Amino acid sequence: MYKIEEIKVVSLSVREFTENRLSGPAEVAALWRETVAQAKQYDPEKEHFATYILNARNRVKSWQIVGQGIADACLIHPREVFRPAIVAAGSALIVAHNHPSGDTRPSPEDLRVTRQLIETGKIIGIQVLDHVIIGDTFYSIREAGSVSFE
Repeated sequence: MYKIEEIKVVSLSVREFTENRLSGPAEVAALWRETVAQAKQYDPEKEHFATYILNARNRVKSWQIVGQGIADACLIHPREVFRPAIVAAGSALIVAHNHPSGDTRPSPEDLRVTRQLIETGKIIGIQVLDHVIIGDTFYSIREAGSVSFE
């Protein structure tokens, strides 16, 4: 028989970012560095894919790492991306992932996944507002116009 010695509840606060709406990819990149990059399971040598769940006023309700890959790839399925948003009754989400190489240019696969997530969001009623790639700098797929978010 197993005995539980201790249960520890951990809460990650994103309060300083939720006082105002996320107004652009620079704030998303800063939020990544404060949340994902500080997470226990984060390995800067591997790609990680995270979702930031937003309320109706585009304030962050919660966030979650939904995928961890290898140095140059991370498999993502819409089911895993949208599950936390559905559970949290989110109105919208912003997705972000890192490129360990530091080069933030999106790959064809990054653009394909973004399109797939946008279409899935339309079907289930949770809008994807942006996909931000984090590296030495950051790259907003929405701002660059690489994919239509409409």
